[in-house]
Amino acid sequence: MNTPPKIWLSSPHMGGEELSYIHEAFDENWIAPLGPNVTNFEIELQNTLYTNKEVVALSSGTAAIHLALIMLGVGRDDIVLCQSMTFSASANPIIYQGAKPVFIDSEEDTWNLCPIALEEGIKHCIQLGKKPKAIIAVHLYGMPYKHNEIKALSEQYDIPVVEDAAEALGSKYKDAHCGTLGDIGILSFNGNKIITTSGGGALICNTKALKDEAVFLATQAKDDAPHYEHSRLGFNYRLSNISAGIGRGQLKVLDQRVRQKKEIYNYYADALIDLPGIKFLAPQADTFNNHWLSTIIVDPKASNGVTREDIRLALNQENIESRPLWKPMHLQPFYKDALYFGGDVAAQLFENGLCLPSDTKMSSSDLQRVVTVIKELFK
Repeated sequence: MNTPPKIWLSSPHMGGEELSYIHEAFDENWIAPLGPNVTNFEIELQNTLYTNKEVVALSSGTAAIHLALIMLGVGRDDIVLCQSMTFSASANPIIYQGAKPVFIDSEEDTWNLCPIALEEGIKHCIQLGKKPKAIIAVHLYGMPYKHNEIKALSEQYDIPVVEDAAEALGSKYKDAHCGTLGDIGILSFNGNKIITTSGGGALICNTKALKDEAVFLATQAKDDAPHYEHSRLGFNYRLSNISAGIGRGQLKVLDQRVRQKKEIYNYYADALIDLPGIKFLAPQADTFNNHWLSTIIVDPKASNGVTREDIRLALNQENIESRPLWKPMHLQPFYKDALYFGGDVAAQLFENGLCLPSDTKMSSSDLQRVVTVIKELFK
């Protein structure tokens, strides 16, 4: 029996102009973590985000979060409040700094940081005499978090927000692009994101002085001297000119990719709406979701016993990649001793949630294959 063609969850999708920027870099010998592509990629990202904020192109979204924490003064034994329902890259840089993560539950509307649990965590830490140094809030699967509520708490308690928009390029909260809402924003251009630089990310900050600080730290913190002089700890976090060239080509098709992601979501929503126990992450008022991944919740009590894992395994049997939602950080073995505030929203999302194939290279027949497999389970 022949194995059916692979359908990927979300793989790189080139637009066609990336090679022209790469060839230009080779022709001009800009094979380094600086050069015209890096400079122009930052400018073009700034224009894409319709912002006056400064953009710093980096080697990964993780690097961007790490630098953000450094720039906010997070150090050993400081407390950073972090959304639990996220990828580990949101939380790990807290440990890099020797700081302590305190994880916060999700709310049911957006699956993001719960304002009620967040304030509970803030008050608890302040009572212990350890006011948190930062809040890491994530736009999960491209869905903007409740920015107004989180910002209000940030301002009330004077705690800056690191806005993790790794999954949310192209998403908006009201009229503002995700990545521009927090005190410092970050983006990711990993291979599975809506656009990619192969591996890469960006930091978004408020002033040229902060950008200069980020670039300084990202290029090994080399002091202004004719020799190699270092008075601070630096990192090798700058994006290469080659990777930035890929990013410049990818930015040209960002709007197209967002439209394709929305079409994929709409296809699934229309095709699966009548299946009992299936619920989608619904659009929210005053927000625009890039639908990086189309996600569902499966309620076994309403689905005649069909579970998220039944669907995942059935898809896998047909060579179709899907994935459970992120396992919350407070349930991860590495973070088992960390403080956590909230209920079981994040835990239930992980237990019952599934990311459906959202690859923009899928054909209509590929989408039909996915839907057919799911529907067969409900017969």
